[in-house]
Amino acid sequence: MVNSAYIHIPFCKSKCKYCSFVSYPKLELKEHYIKALIKEINKKYMGEPLKTLYFGGGTPSLLTIHEFKTLLELFNYTKSPEITAELNPETLTQDYLNGLKAIGINRISLGCQTFNDDILKIIGRRHTSAQTVSAIKFAKNAGFNNISVDFIYGLPGQTKAMFINDLRYATTFDIQHISLYGLKIDECCYFYSHTPENLGDEDMQAEMYLSALEVLQNFTHYEISNFGKKPSIHNLNYWNNRNYYGFGAAAHGYVKNIRYSNPKNLDDYIKNPTKHLIENVLTQQQQLEEEIFLGFRKIIGINVKQINKKFNINFDKKYKKIIEKYHKFIKQTQNGYALNTEGILISNVILSEFLE
Repeated sequence: MVNSAYIHIPFCKSKCKYCSFVSYPKLELKEHYIKALIKEINKKYMGEPLKTLYFGGGTPSLLTIHEFKTLLELFNYTKSPEITAELNPETLTQDYLNGLKAIGINRISLGCQTFNDDILKIIGRRHTSAQTVSAIKFAKNAGFNNISVDFIYGLPGQTKAMFINDLRYATTFDIQHISLYGLKIDECCYFYSHTPENLGDEDMQAEMYLSALEVLQNFTHYEISNFGKKPSIHNLNYWNNRNYYGFGAAAHGYVKNIRYSNPKNLDDYIKNPTKHLIENVLTQQQQLEEEIFLGFRKIIGINVKQINKKFNINFDKKYKKIIEKYHKFIKQTQNGYALNTEGILISNVILSEFLE
């Protein structure tokens, strides 16, 4: 049973300098793209009632209320679904937020990144800190009680004090969720070939992350990058290694042990939206590895008893050497194992050991 779906909206007015996500400043293709999306959804969606639906991007807030409504009406839902839209602060008005709430969107995720206007300009964001504050107020006035705000740490010229001030300021707005992402400069982004000055190194990012744990103690730290008074049900579906649909250009999905991805190229997707670019049928070992890799991202860690039953293995025997090697970074829990704080800081190194 597939109860979650992701829809990629790949349009942006301009590309942020750190961004390597698939997005295009080709708004003239939006109408054609939505028609292609509808075609893909009608072909691939099997009618299951969705518990979660997530509009990501790109900039989903470039859609009109009518365009959102058209896509929402293609699905069936459970009694109380979580329906999220990622929004950029500079595009938002009170009427727009009221409209989103009226058509059934009940969770929003704001791309804040920082409240420092100078850094926002350096990284190519189109909004100001004042617009983020206004967006939060508009959302609350519209009746949203599930608001998430994203931040990036390790930005050019950003000190630990600046980052902590950002988080402290965010907590004054009675928001329900905060996501934190360390800056990573990939080949596809502007900063890769135009490296900015005063970038924080890995040690600085680690210090920022540890400081954030102190500031956000009133939030539940439920996944490495996420803190919530209301956890994201949609994202937990990923980390619990459950199935989900992925619709749109560059979208990824996981259905019946097949991980698939759609064409990244916008024209290719519009021409043939029902053909996946890649389909990988996962072996039993690959499914096990993903269960472990994703499960360790959760702060509660992995449930060994469930893994043993699901994959017919003895986890402690199979992975004894890895657990012993990283015993200073992996703690035993009531149900299995989890990374401790030091383990989180080197999680990629540890988790790579579980991949054959």
